[in-house]
Amino acid sequence: MAQDPVLASFRQSIDNIDAALIFMLAERFKITKAVGEYKAKTDLPPADPGREEEQIARMKRLAVDADLDPDFSEKFLRFVIDEVIRHHERIRDES
Repeated sequence: MAQDPVLASFRQSIDNIDAALIFMLAERFKITKAVGEYKAKTDLPPADPGREEEQIARMKRLAVDADLDPDFSEKFLRFVIDEVIRHHERIRDES
């Protein structure tokens, strides 16, 4: 069965965006790893609830501007933050 060229084009764009998201997340986690190492070295706590709440509020505002569900953006960022904190705790424990 021949593939629908319009659908194939949409899917190619989605695949490209997914790849960009993965590379961007990888870069983000490289930087948060450096933050975790700095926090461990300077005896700072792995989590910063005030900063986290500021970032969530900021992301929700950006989501509204981008016509994206702000609740989704909050869930996504909380997932990322939880993963970063887990990494920071592991770095601290290994120090």
